[in-house]
Amino acid sequence: MDSPNNFKVLGLMSGTSLDGLDIACCHFSKSEKGWSYSIKKATTVKYSSAWIQKLSTAQTLSGEDLLALDAAYGQFLGKACADFIKKNRLRVDFIASHGHTIFHQPGKGFTFQLGNGNALHAACGVPVICDFRSLDVMLGGEGAPLVPAGDKFLFQAYDVCLNLGGIANLSMELKNERIAFDVCFTNMGLNYLASKAGQSFDKEGAMASDGKVNTTLLKALAKVYAPLKTKRPSLGRERFEQRILPILDQKGIPLKDKLHTFSLSAAMEIAEALRMAPNTPRVLCTGGGAFNAFFISQLLDACADQAMLVLPDDDIIKFKEALVFAFLGVLRATNEVNCLKSVTHATRDSSSGVKIGF
Repeated sequence: MDSPNNFKVLGLMSGTSLDGLDIACCHFSKSEKGWSYSIKKATTVKYSSAWIQKLSTAQTLSGEDLLALDAAYGQFLGKACADFIKKNRLRVDFIASHGHTIFHQPGKGFTFQLGNGNALHAACGVPVICDFRSLDVMLGGEGAPLVPAGDKFLFQAYDVCLNLGGIANLSMELKNERIAFDVCFTNMGLNYLASKAGQSFDKEGAMASDGKVNTTLLKALAKVYAPLKTKRPSLGRERFEQRILPILDQKGIPLKDKLHTFSLSAAMEIAEALRMAPNTPRVLCTGGGAFNAFFISQLLDACADQAMLVLPDDDIIKFKEALVFAFLGVLRATNEVNCLKSVTHATRDSSSGVKIGF
């Protein structure tokens, strides 16, 4: 490390929408004014059809096969990092890896992100920090969301940070305390529906924009989300498969209408959540959903004049989560709090993450 206040870190993020592996080389500096950051190089390594199949069905594997896949995916991550470092002639202090979530059941005391940290380290030779969620779960927390700690220190200029990934989540300061929660499923549902048309995603929401609202579908989705608004649990694959897929798989509804309705449902859920913010909040919108022109138009309509949506430059939209996990790694490396009990409802704040190769 250049100094105790300067870090060069690779942040890795693989989201629930299976878009690919995001790799971002980020520089962080700490001064009297707080933390500053820059994204020097970034890329998305698209998953092959074989990896999409493996990651999307990993929850069905036996314990032995899951452990083998955990090691193999860790090696995949390590090779991707080694190639990225070599291609861009980088020198980094360490890698902060989120992994790919396969199981997330904090109520049962566990969460599991695929991508063995030892395999990652062995494949590239760079120190690694990984497994950012487990300690919080053991402390009685949801283990999610974790990005709000980064929002608090890196994006203070915004009243709300909204991530439009596989799952929409947001964070904000409310009564001098950072709060955050998952709102609803977004790209997980949209990409699942797009796959029915042989597409990995609905580019700019073109298919959705050609559809119309199905009120029966809209009411069914609202019924799923209604009981979640009091406690705001973290959302994961399990709930999506159990509660959302049966709705999306209903027969007799045109695909474009399902896409249109699912987009509207998510926009309405997010707009309602944003009303918690005081005054007219400035809302930073990032994640793949920010590139969906139809969805953003739906969200603007749902928010009316009650929020101001801000779309930053493409690198922040694409790589904010990789950037934040790189920063969470910095906080772990310096033994500072990177997991907030006000967000996860754990018994205490913690400095979470497992260090390997330091």
